[in-house]
Amino acid sequence: MDVKGLNRGACHCGSVQFEVDLPGGFEDLSRCNCSMCARRGAVVTSVPLDAFRILKGAENLTLYQFNTKTAEHYFCATCGIYTHHRRRSNPNQFGVNVACIEGVNPFELGDIPTTDGINHSSDRR
Repeated sequence: MDVKGLNRGACHCGSVQFEVDLPGGFEDLSRCNCSMCARRGAVVTSVPLDAFRILKGAENLTLYQFNTKTAEHYFCATCGIYTHHRRRSNPNQFGVNVACIEGVNPFELGDIPTTDGINHSSDRR
């Protein structure tokens, strides 16, 4: 599956649509074991903030924050699908749910490393 370049994506119901620029394809694919990510089970790719643009439905995004309230997790208010989040470990990046990108089946990506969000590096300061 070739995802290099500009890709479109959406939540399940299509209310939220976005584009994400992946010039080198997927970078830093990961899952996370924190209390939030373990429950949603998403595979994410990391991109700079300016590589991700909401095309439609920004008003339909719901923000959820927990614990330190640093990370910003966005969900479609209609279908509940997690589309992206502003990362706690690097606020200059978004983590994008790869299952929302057109033509991507996360089950075909092989083994995905798991980030240790339970013992987040920001908590060790």
